[in-house]
Amino acid sequence: MSDELDHRTISQDMAVFATDPDVGAGLPLWLPAGAAIRHELEQLARDLARRDGCHGVYTPVLAKRELFEQSGHWAKFSDDMFPPMSLGGSELVLRPANCPHHAKVYAADRHSYRELPIRFNELAPMFRAERSGVLSGLSRVRQITLDDTHVFCRPDQVADEAAMALRSALEAQRVLGLPVDYVRLSCRDDSGAFLGDPAEWEWAEAALRSVAESVGVAEAGMPMLEVAGEAAFYGPKLDLQVRDGRGHEETIATVQLDFVQPERFDLSYDDADASRQRVVMIHRGTVGSMERVVGSLLERYQGRLPLCLAPVQVSVLPVGPGQDGEVRSLVDELLAAGLRARLEADGTLGARIRASRQRRDCLVAVIGPAEAAAAAVQVTDPASAFRGMVDRSALPGFLREAHLDRRPVLSWPM
Repeated sequence: MSDELDHRTISQDMAVFATDPDVGAGLPLWLPAGAAIRHELEQLARDLARRDGCHGVYTPVLAKRELFEQSGHWAKFSDDMFPPMSLGGSELVLRPANCPHHAKVYAADRHSYRELPIRFNELAPMFRAERSGVLSGLSRVRQITLDDTHVFCRPDQVADEAAMALRSALEAQRVLGLPVDYVRLSCRDDSGAFLGDPAEWEWAEAALRSVAESVGVAEAGMPMLEVAGEAAFYGPKLDLQVRDGRGHEETIATVQLDFVQPERFDLSYDDADASRQRVVMIHRGTVGSMERVVGSLLERYQGRLPLCLAPVQVSVLPVGPGQDGEVRSLVDELLAAGLRARLEADGTLGARIRASRQRRDCLVAVIGPAEAAAAAVQVTDPASAFRGMVDRSALPGFLREAHLDRRPVLSWPM
């Protein structure tokens, strides 16, 4: 991939994120443009979670070391975790995953078989002590914010829950226009790195294989590959794999079965016969991590994002000082209509137009004496051949209707 196609280079033009040595490597600062993109992604994640019947929760980014010893993360990932912090006789660590906290949320109450499934969703930060040599822009960072859902269900509900999770993950990528190269069934191998009963693994892998078939992955034109050794330590998973312009492969979203942590945390429910039965835990990442998805979107669209994701949806430029009042009024109207508008007044008109194009503003709207007299605006869409006069009062509606196919989040049909 050439430098101009890399999301780090694109970010310099658009001011999406910054890094600072005083903050530290792998800890990007989200600038206003990046925050706007991320806000829309977070809204899509919440909308999908709400549609699928998830309950929002909030959990702390810290926990005692013992929590991650109980979950198995400490034994498997302590080398990739930040060092413990001693406080009040305890050792607190930044979490490398969110599932132990969600397990404790489930365990905070007693549950009946009639309540299940229960789904907890959180846009949750987690932390990995990545080595400096592997850090890269937004694609490899030390703090990851994940659209993370954990489902607690009965064994007879696994197929339906996993299928719903996979459909939502595929739908999120379709809405965002991020093509999935293939779906990977990540299985265990005989390395001894995986916890749990081999018979449970066989059952879970067969269940996910059937889920992929029922959802129609192959019919949708996505290859289905089974890869040994790529499973999570607690269970197999279906991973949505994408390749970037450099040929690097990443997991953008995932559906994972887990029968280890329910055992370790004694997560159960009251069955119809009053016996206590173990739940199955499903980890589902639908939209994915905010950092990785923003980086992928910048490269996929080369910064010229769909209207819903564009940090500046309309850049409004007066030809001269005589139109400053009309431009300010229009920007205020667009902001009130829920659109991200920017007023550009300083410098020559040509320089302002070039700056707008370099920032990848979605639309450029110019008001000169003729447009002001006609209560109109000259609109240019740099991503298409459109250029023409639009009635000022109709501009918000024009933006939404004319760009319906390029604003998947704003018009997300629930």
